[in-house]
Amino acid sequence: MQRWAILLEYDGTGFVGWQQQADGVSIQSIVEHAASTLAGQPTPCTTAGRTDAGVHAEGQVIHFDLARPIEPEKLVLALNFHMKPHRVAALRAAAVPPDWNARFSAIGRAYRYVILNRRARPALAHGQVWHLPQPLDAAAMHAGAQYLLGRHDFTSFRAIACQANSPLRTLDRLDVRRHGDTIEIIAAARSFLHHQVRNMAGTLKLVGEGRLPPSAMADILAACDRRRAGATAPPEGLFLTAVRYAPAVFG
Repeated sequence: MQRWAILLEYDGTGFVGWQQQADGVSIQSIVEHAASTLAGQPTPCTTAGRTDAGVHAEGQVIHFDLARPIEPEKLVLALNFHMKPHRVAALRAAAVPPDWNARFSAIGRAYRYVILNRRARPALAHGQVWHLPQPLDAAAMHAGAQYLLGRHDFTSFRAIACQANSPLRTLDRLDVRRHGDTIEIIAAARSFLHHQVRNMAGTLKLVGEGRLPPSAMADILAACDRRRAGATAPPEGLFLTAVRYAPAVFG
């Protein structure tokens, strides 16, 4: 029996999220169907992070066990064949030790949140950005974001339904940068609370609009009260971009 780590990308549009639900199609169901077809038996898959409905991934990582011998390149081709026509693709495969775990072996995760900041609605990027037509001050948003760096109680930025045992997290990076009409929020940490990135994005929007000064981010964080922060940003602007391991799995 060989354990395999798989690097995935997917467009979350139309899916109910990673996790299987009673209604709707999940990314987990697509991937496990492909793995099970290849294995000839039920093959559960473990993910590094359960993305919500509408959230995308460029660097999701999963693992599963496979009894039949196969080369990594052929495994990728076989998975992609069985996942057609869904917008889910395996990019790389790597053999890992039997105790390796896509979720618990991870030492870091990174997300990108994309805002299209122009009056015209998106055509090509529809479903992959948060469209905000009013002008935003990205420099002010970046200044406000810096107040959240470090280890804090992020209760103000966690979902009410978050099931994490502790609201304490260490935020290693939160950058806001403008590229033409696009504003990107880049976040990195060992792990995140449910909706943490989207709630931070929704609050930074208020700073960008001038409705809050950058320093208000510190006050909202210290309040440990979800009601003090902004609304949850929509899922379609969020991308899981990378999951880090030591040693690196995919080179």
